[in-house]
Amino acid sequence: MAMAVLGHRTSPNARRARVGWLLILPVLITVALIAIYPLVYTLVAAFTESSLGRPFQDFVGVDNFATALFGDGALAPLGRSLLFAVPSAVLALLLGFVIALSLDAAVRGGKLIRVLLLLPLMTPPVMAGVIWKLMYAPTGGLFNNIISGPPIVFLGSSPSALIALIVVDVWQWTPFCVLLIFAALQTLPHEVYEAAQVDGAGIWRTFRSVTLPLIAPSLVTVLLLKLIVSFKVFDLVFIMTGGGPGFDTTVSSFDIYRTVLQKFDLGLGAAQTLVFLVLVTLVVTPIASLRARLQKAQG
Repeated sequence: MAMAVLGHRTSPNARRARVGWLLILPVLITVALIAIYPLVYTLVAAFTESSLGRPFQDFVGVDNFATALFGDGALAPLGRSLLFAVPSAVLALLLGFVIALSLDAAVRGGKLIRVLLLLPLMTPPVMAGVIWKLMYAPTGGLFNNIISGPPIVFLGSSPSALIALIVVDVWQWTPFCVLLIFAALQTLPHEVYEAAQVDGAGIWRTFRSVTLPLIAPSLVTVLLLKLIVSFKVFDLVFIMTGGGPGFDTTVSSFDIYRTVLQKFDLGLGAAQTLVFLVLVTLVVTPIASLRARLQKAQG
């Protein structure tokens, strides 16, 4: 009798568990299709001689990784990805922080201004690349028309080409940083600022002792997101420079594109992708750890 009652009591839980699994099954299938399958496919391709037409022909061990790491100019795209992603993320974060502070102080709830600031973010990257390429043009371009003197070939020389790409990326993604930081500023407790005013703290001391410590986890989070976005850059390079002049703006994502879709070497491209993934992980992991420590310190 007791066993029957126990079974009767547990059966609703079992039914709820089955319903839960049925509801989550589409999500699991989707994750498997868009994440797990491509990862397994890339891992297998990296250890084989593979082309787009004939994947997984022969097992070659770590030969693809050796080429990806030690081939002629193999590490240069990784270095360029770092030179692009880190300055772009830091500059966008700093500009976004300054603009968000200004909005928070001067125009609380200024919806129109926030919409105007988001216009670069809403511009398709391809369109942004075309517009800025025209602005950078040595003949008839906006900047060369403003500058008096011999025309400057912004996209045709080094290091100005990479700097020009960083400027465009910062212009496009600073509103993203502004939006997230401004939202975080809106959540800060007003009681702390009132206490600082009672204690006689000025603007700078309030910023240094109250705003910055409270907003620090959000700033690190925004930096983390922006770094990931910057490492993924492809469209601006493709539209504006094509990886040139020479290979001066060939970042890892564009180099992988060339390997797979121009040279049709799927195995080497897979190895380059995994090496790039390791680089991004090495850069992102300390920042993620810092974010966790800051959040833990705030309790």
